[in-house]
Amino acid sequence: MRVAVFSCKPYDKRTLSDCAHGTSLSLSFFESRLSMETVKLVQDFDAVSCFVNDDINADVIASLKQQGVHVIALRCTGFNNVDLQAAKDQDVQVFHVPDYSPTSVAEHAVALIMTLNRKTHRAYHRVKEGNFALEGLMGFNLEGKTVGCVGTGRIGAAFCRIMKGFGCHVYCYDLYPSEALIELGCEYVSLEDLYEKSDIISLHCPLNQSTHHLINQQTLAKMKDGVMIINTSRGALVHAQEAIDALYTGKIGFLGLDVYEQENEIFFEDMSSHIIQDSVFQLMLTFPNVVVTGHQGYFTHEALSHIAATTVDNLLHYRTKESQSRRLA
Repeated sequence: MRVAVFSCKPYDKRTLSDCAHGTSLSLSFFESRLSMETVKLVQDFDAVSCFVNDDINADVIASLKQQGVHVIALRCTGFNNVDLQAAKDQDVQVFHVPDYSPTSVAEHAVALIMTLNRKTHRAYHRVKEGNFALEGLMGFNLEGKTVGCVGTGRIGAAFCRIMKGFGCHVYCYDLYPSEALIELGCEYVSLEDLYEKSDIISLHCPLNQSTHHLINQQTLAKMKDGVMIINTSRGALVHAQEAIDALYTGKIGFLGLDVYEQENEIFFEDMSSHIIQDSVFQLMLTFPNVVVTGHQGYFTHEALSHIAATTVDNLLHYRTKESQSRRLA
């Protein structure tokens, strides 16, 4: 089974090659993202493997099918970048990685909270310059603070458990409450109550029509002044320009992002010698109370190994028709 692996970095090649060794899969690796401009590369392949910023729209799917590709194996949990209806219409099967390492993303969300709170990013640069003054570095105790978690799937649940360990009051919102979290002492409330009462709000929900720009001018108005917003899920959950406006007014006191709505133009690449053509993103980076990382929340040894193993397993299951348990379309 010949598989074209798109958006492939050296670490992807290593982990996928190790997992596919000795199987019937023949992997070919492409650094480029899958799009209408690159879809011609799939000629003579049976399957493709893609990542979060590949553009798998209806036209791409039609071209894949025309060239003989019948399966798409995503190396991620989210699938908002795939036209699932088009895949169903074309009888192209789509698989994802439903669970790789929830704690990796949850721990990164906590790392953003701790960095913003204790200002370790600023302290690091001060000390390297011989400046040991503490003025401007004051933080607050997490114990006793109210943390709102929007979305309590595997990652959100892991985040809630960590924050309970800090001694925080944890409010949750999800369409399907977790009995395990309720037993742990977390409280499920409405989104309005979560916005109103939380000192810190962390987003762990999928991107869909109902969550697009979940953080916007109207929802921010319901929050405490100086609220901390953390997003390690999908960039379009946060309206970037309206978040900047809230930073200016002090409504947002801290903003931690591992994802960004227009990240597909810049993330996962070395842009250090380029001028980034995104004025909103560039402006966001000028705020001292903003920390942005480049979609690295999932990036641990354990998570990468599990992503590779599940991706290979999905392809082999498709090949042998033994299981369709992760089929999306």
